Amino acid sequence: MNQPNISLEERSTKKVFWRVIPFIFLLYIIAFLDRVNLGYAALDMNEDLALASSTFGLISGIFFLGYFLFEIPSNILLHKVGARKWIARIMLSWGVVVIITAFAQNAGQLYILRFLLGVAEAGFFPGIILYITYWFRGKEQARAFALFMTALAASNIIGAPLSTWIMDHIQWGGLSGWRWMFVLEGIPAILIGVVTYFYLTDRPQEAKWLDKEEKEWLIQEIQRENEQKSKEGQLTTKQVLSNPQVWRLSFIYLTLVVGLYGVGFWLPTIIQSFSSLLSNTQIGLISMVPYIAGGLCMILWARRSDRTGERKVHTAVPPLIGALGLIGSGLTSNPYVSIIMLSIATIGIYSFFGPFWSLPALFLTEASAAVGIALINSIGNLGGFVGPYMIGYLKDSTGSTKSGLYFLSICLLICFALVITIKKQASESSELSSEKGGSYNGAADSGEKPFI
Repeated sequence: MNQPNISLEERSTKKVFWRVIPFIFLLYIIAFLDRVNLGYAALDMNEDLALASSTFGLISGIFFLGYFLFEIPSNILLHKVGARKWIARIMLSWGVVVIITAFAQNAGQLYILRFLLGVAEAGFFPGIILYITYWFRGKEQARAFALFMTALAASNIIGAPLSTWIMDHIQWGGLSGWRWMFVLEGIPAILIGVVTYFYLTDRPQEAKWLDKEEKEWLIQEIQRENEQKSKEGQLTTKQVLSNPQVWRLSFIYLTLVVGLYGVGFWLPTIIQSFSSLLSNTQIGLISMVPYIAGGLCMILWARRSDRTGERKVHTAVPPLIGALGLIGSGLTSNPYVSIIMLSIATIGIYSFFGPFWSLPALFLTEASAAVGIALINSIGNLGGFVGPYMIGYLKDSTGSTKSGLYFLSICLLICFALVITIKKQASESSELSSEKGGSYNGAADSGEKPFI
């Protein structure tokens, strides 16, 4: 029996939250760990396979080329066949590729396997972002996105000590620890992929875990918001792909992702340079510090964005903070100060995501969002190729990662500039301007116009 003091809105929202967010949070922990555990493997793998820094950077980044090529087709298929089937397929295929990576013998094989991992995982992240828009209203989305994306931090908080511990302590059957790391961290993707097929619910209409009243309320709320956005006209796939605002968001995301993966893949190596006495496990424990700080601030910043209904400044400020942190880390030779500055950089980078991923939903309805979100993510994730490769290239050229950190900071400053100037350009676009009054966001109820 429903408690009379809990409103239908609160009751329904809580049920959706607890059903959806914890599970997709778990999925993203596994996904991101299988994507970036190469950075931990590098502590031993680079020496075993005689990989130069630039080669490792290219191996790290080539994942994103496969990801880029198959992102939009994958998200369109997810929208058509349903998240339950398609996300389960994605997880099963990438788990298999991660396990096979354990048996790579040279750089050429790693190039192929990392590219195939990108192909296998393509569509997962934008698919989940799209999936959240099926279940949450605009005013709740920044927090939902941020809570989901806190898995970025959680994945490293869990994965850093786990991956390095495996590398130091498991060498069964004559296989190196870094090889066992890929095997043991690839298996969960396969197992959870099977669970996903049975657990996920594609749409509110199919939610047997909601009672009739809750289901009807949620369906009506989501439909109402989609109808409000549709008043300005339904964008076709061609219009989405040629839309200047979608492309602007894509380049904003690209500059941020350069920093995200530049730090993500190279942080263990940067920490290793502090002292030759550090074990892999100790490096893993130290690596947790920036991600703990980033994860906590990420949630708080997104909550503030939802509470105020403001998106632009909440999206712009984090990359500026991230840039300052990276510059500070590059300027110091003190390992303690460097970790503090890298933590500030991680706080900035991670706090960006919640407010940013609320932006596409301001003007894209469900059908167009499937394409728009995939385009933004696919273009943006090319930054995952640029960041790691450039750090490796600059490290080989200069003998230090400092110049690479400065490069990442420049990209984050560009990200800040692109966001902070978006209002003027958006207001010049008659197609998407909020002056038409059809868009919505968390601030719409308070009379504040969305910035895009």
